Amino acid sequence: MKSIRTFSALLVISLSSPFHLAYAQSLVQGGGASVPANLYKGSADSILPNSFSYAVTGSGKGKKAFLSNDPSLFGNIGTVHFAASDSVLTATELSDYTNAYNVPTTNQKYGALIQIPTALVPVVIPFNKPGAKLDLSINEICGVFAGKITDWSQLSSGWSSGQSGPITVVYRSESSGSTEVLTRFLSAACKSVDLFGTSLKPQSNWSGSAPGFSIQTSFAGLFSNNTAPSNFLPAVATGDTSLLDTVNSGNGRIGYTGPDVMANPDDATKVARVIGFSPKDVSIPATIGAVSPPTSAQDIADPLKWVPNIAYPSTGYPIVGFTNLIIGQCYKRPIVASAIRSFLFNHYGSAGDSSQDQGPNDATLRAHWFYPLDRTWREAIRTRFALASSSTGLNNPGACNGIGRP
Repeated sequence: MKSIRTFSALLVISLSSPFHLAYAQSLVQGGGASVPANLYKGSADSILPNSFSYAVTGSGKGKKAFLSNDPSLFGNIGTVHFAASDSVLTATELSDYTNAYNVPTTNQKYGALIQIPTALVPVVIPFNKPGAKLDLSINEICGVFAGKITDWSQLSSGWSSGQSGPITVVYRSESSGSTEVLTRFLSAACKSVDLFGTSLKPQSNWSGSAPGFSIQTSFAGLFSNNTAPSNFLPAVATGDTSLLDTVNSGNGRIGYTGPDVMANPDDATKVARVIGFSPKDVSIPATIGAVSPPTSAQDIADPLKWVPNIAYPSTGYPIVGFTNLIIGQCYKRPIVASAIRSFLFNHYGSAGDSSQDQGPNDATLRAHWFYPLDRTWREAIRTRFALASSSTGLNNPGACNGIGRP
């Protein structure tokens, strides 16, 4: 009996030991944005392989985990192999990473990083006002998210005529890519809208300066003292699901989220049209089709050049950005590099199918209300980053000789 108890105790200790945790790790560890979480992992048609883990933390924490290789932010140990983010890397973030891990001859520890879009994503506007349909004009969406329009009776241009009652705006309190996509749109679309009387921070405009929107990952950063107006409410927890739950738990609430948590983003009684367009009306020609992939050697090697700036498309649903993948160019474990390369081929196409108009995951992307990249972008990403023979390619022998993420 004593020997059995001793064995049981040793078994419990071993299962809780760092050795066991390391053994239980996924081959490829990552996480970040909540917007593509169901697309990447956890659904029957998710596109990440079984050997990949995905921790939902929000874009800001996801970028931080990758850039500092801090797996504790994902609740893991070992190495952060990739991050997903709807928030684009900043020049400061890239410079700090380069200084820490990619200075040739002095501190080239991990090598370069790669930032590439995986899909276009609309940020949708869920609302909770039973009996109403909603089609927001530019003046109205700017007024609502600035805190200038505070009652449903002030929304007169859409299908919500006749509705009344206070508006409560629900926002993401953590650093969020969907916040960045929304505020990028608002900063472009609202430049000529009168937002005087709001607590938005002053921005430059044609007449000097006035309250206006700026691009932010933290929503409260739009406002003076980083404090949202009194009719604004932070979501009860992080992520898109929490924001939607907070909207749905109170009459008169409105917010913003990725499309994948909505049962039907085309339901005008639950998700607002914007200037007449549903989230199903994203225009590929006016978004990714309007921008060419980088072609010069300098731009190809610059991660900041691979995510186009789509602030306010000329037509179609206007609140749209990209969900992006951030990976290292160099990995010390060939099996990890091989797994990531296989995913890249699986998503962007292999040499045999790169000339096809449809990418391997296009049907799945559309099922989750994302929009695939066009053939030109898929082929450019595959050629520049999936192929080891490319100088910027994953685990290129010349670029990655003796260096890389562990």
